[in-house]
Amino acid sequence: ESPDSVVWQSDNVEKAKRFVFLETGNLVLYSSNGLKVWQSFDFPTDTWLPGMNLTAQQALTSWKSSFDPSPGLFSLRLNPQLFNEFELVHNSINVYWSTGNWTGKAFVDVPQMTIPYIYNFRFSHPYLPTASFGYTERSLDGSVEPPLTRFQVDVNGQLKQYTWSAETESWNMFWSVPEDKCGVYGLCGDFGSCLVSTTLKPCACVNGFRPFNEKEWGYGDFTGGCRRESGGLCADNDGFNEIGDVRFDGGKTVSFQGTRNICEKSCLSNCSCIGLYHNEGSNTCNNVYGSLLNLRNSSSNGLKKDVFYIRVPRGIVKKNVHRTMVFVGSIVGSIVALGFMGMILLVFKKIIDYKRKDRYDDDGVCPGLNLKVFTYKELNGVTRGFSEKLGHGGFGVVFRGELSDSTLVAVKRLERPGSGEKEFRAEVCTIGNIQHVNLVRLRGFCSENSHRLLVYDYMPNGPLSAFLIPDSPNLCWDVRFRVAVGTAKGIAYLHEECRDCIIHCDIKPENILLDSDYIAKVSDFGLAKLVGRDFSRVLATMRGTWGYVAPEWISGMAITPKADVYSYGMTLLEIIGGRRNVQAPQSAGNGNTFNEGRDGEKWFFPPWAARRIIEGNVAAIVDSRLGVAYNLEEANRLALVAVWCIQDDEEMRPTMGMVVKMLEGVVEVTIPPPPKLIQAIVAGESYHGIGTNSGMSKVNGCSDYNVGFSSAGSRSSLSNLSSPLEPKFGEV
Repeated sequence: ESPDSVVWQSDNVEKAKRFVFLETGNLVLYSSNGLKVWQSFDFPTDTWLPGMNLTAQQALTSWKSSFDPSPGLFSLRLNPQLFNEFELVHNSINVYWSTGNWTGKAFVDVPQMTIPYIYNFRFSHPYLPTASFGYTERSLDGSVEPPLTRFQVDVNGQLKQYTWSAETESWNMFWSVPEDKCGVYGLCGDFGSCLVSTTLKPCACVNGFRPFNEKEWGYGDFTGGCRRESGGLCADNDGFNEIGDVRFDGGKTVSFQGTRNICEKSCLSNCSCIGLYHNEGSNTCNNVYGSLLNLRNSSSNGLKKDVFYIRVPRGIVKKNVHRTMVFVGSIVGSIVALGFMGMILLVFKKIIDYKRKDRYDDDGVCPGLNLKVFTYKELNGVTRGFSEKLGHGGFGVVFRGELSDSTLVAVKRLERPGSGEKEFRAEVCTIGNIQHVNLVRLRGFCSENSHRLLVYDYMPNGPLSAFLIPDSPNLCWDVRFRVAVGTAKGIAYLHEECRDCIIHCDIKPENILLDSDYIAKVSDFGLAKLVGRDFSRVLATMRGTWGYVAPEWISGMAITPKADVYSYGMTLLEIIGGRRNVQAPQSAGNGNTFNEGRDGEKWFFPPWAARRIIEGNVAAIVDSRLGVAYNLEEANRLALVAVWCIQDDEEMRPTMGMVVKMLEGVVEVTIPPPPKLIQAIVAGESYHGIGTNSGMSKVNGCSDYNVGFSSAGSRSSLSNLSSPLEPKFGEV
């Protein structure tokens, strides 16, 4: 721009005499008489700061790319019809995430916002065009300065929440929605695939296509999508490429019976057909017409799948075949040259293999580990082409596999080096030589070129989380108690018995696997941090899961093993209640009703459960499916330990070694003080939760205990507990 060019000017009529840049981040212009004539908070960009209100006329809009601050395609806005919820929207049309309705205290699908650790939320005039929503920072302890925080709609369409860490002098991201980047509508554009949701660069063009704008893709803006490498969509020599079991948005589907050959002929006869699904088992065709958007992995999890074939220029294949034929002809005509070249290539390969071996030793593979080294080709065969997905682990996707000796394994594929390299190294180095009955065993790994894979023992009963959802199989009390104790022992081993203290950083039901005998195995060390015994704290990149993250971690402080204790306490509540901590409320049994909110709302279980536990009404939070088939003494013990573990002050939490002793009855458990979140309830703060009911239900395969199970019995049993332990468990 020339020196005299106007780049930007405010739209206010009255001239400003001075401007002030406030500590809140708000730029304010004042008139000569001191009146505020303009402020930047009224014109939000991609960032939402404390003190800034969002209205129906304002929205957060992403940058076009990390290098281009012009408006992108993703926005956070107030619902323009009902004014009762916020929604993430693509191109002002396609909503791909929302907060759910405002309940008066929280949004239905964001019950975590009721945790009074950081924010005070205010929603003025909800359900009206004059609605205005904002937040301010807060601290439960008046002597502690609240952490700096911000929300941002990033260039990839996710809403992210950050807090500032003074110790690392950096912003830590600890919450984002959608959690999976591939849940963002239109992220990769037409014919762009989001098959790798765990990488920093989540998009790629499907085979036969290339970015529509290479420069924009290089800057991280993938929304322009991809185009065919050659020819129009209706070329006479088109063919099909198989891209597996995928799903996508956009397009219309026409279904009919037929072989794959019939499907292809039908598709090729119509210029609007972009591809087809074909199921060999049922001989079903689903031809797709129009556009292909949001291409991503199917969530079939190993069920019978439809394979998608995308329409591409057949000339690409023929071109490759032609090149091969020319090369073969040159070999036949130049046998002497071939021999000479072969010798050179053989020597060159030996040199590369030698250097590659050295590079593997230095590139994240710990020397001396007794682990099997797999080739990528071997693991591709073991997993049958990575066809049966078990789920998502830390920074990778987990697949079912079968070794040559028929041993079942779980293969975790880190999709690309760079985003998962550090996590790969951490897992190999920390669990390669660790042997404990309650820790998942690492069998081997693959570190070949850009491929990074981990091979674990297969757990036939899957993750604990599978038993904590509505209509899931019921775990009897014996199994629950054994899982609780086993998990605690596994974490205690990481904290206290390894050569280096290992903080897991992501304890949650998804990372507790159950073997054929329902023995708990702690898994997924992708977030694990090694802490030398000479250091009491470690600064960790904030990637734990919301709802399980300790308050000191949310606030950007350095963490200790007590962060795992907090996460374990939250998980323990879920084991007792047989439900997720964030879940729609269950219908009450025995005539009881819960009046905390409207039907269909989601609630945060821990505050409600913790208050019942401290009151002595443990029976109220025990999974109703157990009926009376549970051990009251063990239930009391687990419940009290859970509340001790979720104390706001980390020094008040027990060590995991002490947790094991309390669970096993070696050390008596006293009644814990209310965590500050419970005190917030008593003080009338905007905080709510709902619990499971204690109604009767049929229980199969569980032990029958000959003890009484009434709320009164539970309450009286707590009153007989002994005097407290040391005030601070960390000093015991």
